Amino acid sequence: MSKPLKDKAKEEMQDWQVMFAEWANEAPEGPLKRFYQAGMIAPETALRDTPLLALDLETTGLDPSKDEIISLGLIPLNHQIIRCQGAQYWMAKPERSLNAESVTIHEITHSELAEAPPLHAILDDILVALTHQVVVVHCVAIERQFLLEAAMKVYGYPLYFPVIDTMDIERQVTFKPWWKRFGRQPSLRLDACRQRYKLPRYKAHHALTDALSSAELLQAQIAHHMDPNAAISRYWV
Repeated sequence: MSKPLKDKAKEEMQDWQVMFAEWANEAPEGPLKRFYQAGMIAPETALRDTPLLALDLETTGLDPSKDEIISLGLIPLNHQIIRCQGAQYWMAKPERSLNAESVTIHEITHSELAEAPPLHAILDDILVALTHQVVVVHCVAIERQFLLEAAMKVYGYPLYFPVIDTMDIERQVTFKPWWKRFGRQPSLRLDACRQRYKLPRYKAHHALTDALSSAELLQAQIAHHMDPNAAISRYWV
């Protein structure tokens, strides 16, 4: 359980501070430009000093090009403390009807979304919450891509932000080549990852609960596999 993460090669380390400065020049005037102008922490900032924000989305499906965000939860944390009083939660009314399969998963119904604002009406507030934060998610391919697509639609320019991906951390620390293991690789689902650290089981597929679940999982991973004094560039993607 205490297997440390491998160091990244120098060419794999991204400087989000430099990239934010470039996008601040390119982005159209408005909330997204201000988001980039606020900047990002320096890559040499220690993980223990990094402002972290756990994020989770519920969507109408898994295809960011056609499916929509219907709820989003955020919880601030650091390597030791989760600040639940700073949690934020939004629901967003989709443009198209929910399909039965997605309702079965997230259990959000048409009636619950009937009075919710559309995503474009709350995206400015979400940007403010994300400003100057390193986002913590469980599966970067979902959360970052859905928000990128939403920003393209609303602002005409992509939204990028640095992420610590708890799924990828777990993939690295549980990976064994085939000749060292029997059967399949361990599950990387959020609940399965949490069980390996003896964390409590929560009902899944509520954006705020899953954000909390990701925050707790990251703290467990830091305790077992990561160095809080290491530069954040070692861990962000």
